[in-house]
Amino acid sequence: MTAALPATAAGRRIEVWFQDEARVGQQGTLARPWARRGSRPPAPRDRRYEWAYLFGAVCPARQVGAALVLPYANAGAMSLHLAEISRHVAPGAHAIVVLDGAGWHQQGGLLRVPDSLTLLPLPPYAPELNPVENVWQYLR
Repeated sequence: MTAALPATAAGRRIEVWFQDEARVGQQGTLARPWARRGSRPPAPRDRRYEWAYLFGAVCPARQVGAALVLPYANAGAMSLHLAEISRHVAPGAHAIVVLDGAGWHQQGGLLRVPDSLTLLPLPPYAPELNPVENVWQYLR
C-alpha cells in the first residue's frame, strides 16, 4: 500500500478510507382494485422510476464518514465525493481511498482527485473486500 503513495505523503499520518456508491429508488407496483366478479376495471400503473445515488465513505480507525446523495453517478459526481472525503481527513494526514473499478473511478479525464487523497482500486469482481458494501445491504 505504501508503494501507491505519492512523495508528498512521506512523513504524514496515513488514514485508510473505504468508498462505494449505490443506487436506491422506488418503482410503482401494479394496483389490484376491488371490482365486481367478471368485470375488468382499469388498473393504471405508475411506470415512472425515481432513484438517487448514495456515495459513501468511512474511515473505521477514526470512526468518521462522508456521504453525498446525488442524482447521477459519473466522474463529476465522484469528484464532488472525493472533495467531501478530503474535508473529513484529519489535518496533516494523507488518506488512501479504497474503491472498486467503476468507470467513473478512473483517474483520467474529468475526475479530480484532491492532493490529500490517493486512490487504491480493488481487484475486479471482489466486492467482499470493501466493507462499505455491508452498509448498502443494511440500508436496503
